[in-house]
Amino acid sequence: MRIIALLLSLLLSAVSYGQSIALLDKVPGHRVTFDYSYLLSKEGKQMEKVTGGLVTVEENCFSMTGLGLEVRSDGKTRWTLDREAKEVLVETVESEDLFTNPALFISSYKDYRDRLKVNASGPDSLDVTLTLDEDVKVRFQLKNIVFSEPTGEKKDFSIDEKSLDASYVVTDLR
Repeated sequence: MRIIALLLSLLLSAVSYGQSIALLDKVPGHRVTFDYSYLLSKEGKQMEKVTGGLVTVEENCFSMTGLGLEVRSDGKTRWTLDREAKEVLVETVESEDLFTNPALFISSYKDYRDRLKVNASGPDSLDVTLTLDEDVKVRFQLKNIVFSEPTGEKKDFSIDEKSLDASYVVTDLR
């Protein structure tokens, strides 16, 4: 979940922080969708392979695919679905923080501005490096960033467990 939270920080990076704030001003009241890739490194050495997926954010809801998982949250419940393993984990979002709800980054972007380095940006793409601590950095590349009108449809950010066939194992921790 930490990676998901950090992905949204990219929405606030651009050639300058002034442009980042302009981008931030555009996020509320919109549905934002983007493709992402990230690379985690420690002491300059790659820790994981480059991986990526798709993220959609609206208000405090999000949907993310990547690493073979689908993670969705309607702000109250979070579903983690592994279609290959046919497993679903359902959890209550008890405490809202960036690691359980990355959409919250939009309201707390100032906490990350001093740790972002902009590598490149364009009208619908961003490439930044976020320093997590002295040794650990994560490079995010966002492409195909699209702002659209919000739908207000919470069902887009949930998984209907009843729609899954009997072969799925559902672990409900609510």
